[in-house]
Amino acid sequence: MTEPRTSFGSGATYAGSGVSIQAGEDAVEKIKPWAAKTRRPEVLDGLGGFASLFRLPVDKYRDPILASSSDGVGTKSAIAQAMGKHDTIGIDLVAMVVDDLVACGAEPLFLQDYIACGKIDPEKISTIVSGIAEGCVRAGCALVGGETAEHPGLMAPDDYDLASTAVGVVEADNIIGPDRVRPGDVVIGMGSSGVHSNGYSMIRHVLLDVARLPLDGHVEEFGRTLGEELLEPCRIYALDCLALARETDVHAIAHITGGGLVGNLARVIPGGLTAALDRRSWTPLPVFNYIGGRGRIERSEMEKAFNMGVGMVAVLPPDDVDRALAMLTARHVPAWVLGAVEVSAVDAPRAVLTGEHPRF
Repeated sequence: MTEPRTSFGSGATYAGSGVSIQAGEDAVEKIKPWAAKTRRPEVLDGLGGFASLFRLPVDKYRDPILASSSDGVGTKSAIAQAMGKHDTIGIDLVAMVVDDLVACGAEPLFLQDYIACGKIDPEKISTIVSGIAEGCVRAGCALVGGETAEHPGLMAPDDYDLASTAVGVVEADNIIGPDRVRPGDVVIGMGSSGVHSNGYSMIRHVLLDVARLPLDGHVEEFGRTLGEELLEPCRIYALDCLALARETDVHAIAHITGGGLVGNLARVIPGGLTAALDRRSWTPLPVFNYIGGRGRIERSEMEKAFNMGVGMVAVLPPDDVDRALAMLTARHVPAWVLGAVEVSAVDAPRAVLTGEHPRF
């Protein structure tokens, strides 16, 4: 019996299915200079290999512990796509992971990104990665590689989504967290640059879907367009918090992302204690009043979805407060006393907000 022959002709191609290998290679070439900008001496190779190599500087540590964090920028990327502005969304991507690492006291070492898109546009990918590289420079970590994936049929040609993973290191006895927090500790707030990268599904629903406000419309309160305000990149606190940990006895740090100030600070306060925070100690940025007013959003809902102007929080003993505030101010990070840690019932909330915001 004769076996049927399988014939491979000149029909379907990978490019014909919507995936361009050449575009991917072109994107890698355009990315290389940006990655080089972030290089640390521990990086052993450049982009293009199957894996990235990084020499852990074990001679610097007695008992090094690796820390890792993965995250994305969520639907903030939809604002960037609608605005056709792609040079800052990468800063947000870096902020989301490196500022989680420093919350345990870890120094960010390197980061890898993942960019999924409907169609690879090498110029756009390069622009996105320029922002990732800038974020890595601000955090002191290396961009060692990543992946750009083309998904025709799954994503529209102009759509993209971003994710990343960062790895850091901390000396075992320098890990900070709930076990160090004591009654009488002071809570210091660090100002955010704006909305950062949380709550954008609500923002898009309230401002774009319901109110139908134009992203390119000028907003007097902001002195720029709505889209420009919403794309303000996250403040990256990594190097500031590492400096704070070196110079003061920081007991805990909380990165204020989804879940808001109370939800995130509660993660570093042990049972039997409560961080009592005073809303009167700061005024939320105008963007929060703008979002809340146009969406008629309850204060409690706003405080669950947004940072409300507090991007990072440090918990430390009273004797270190003045030094910490002076250091952060010198590093151009707005900082103030937000509250204090008190003894409470074991089952009481681990963080509470009191008072009313002035002018909000």
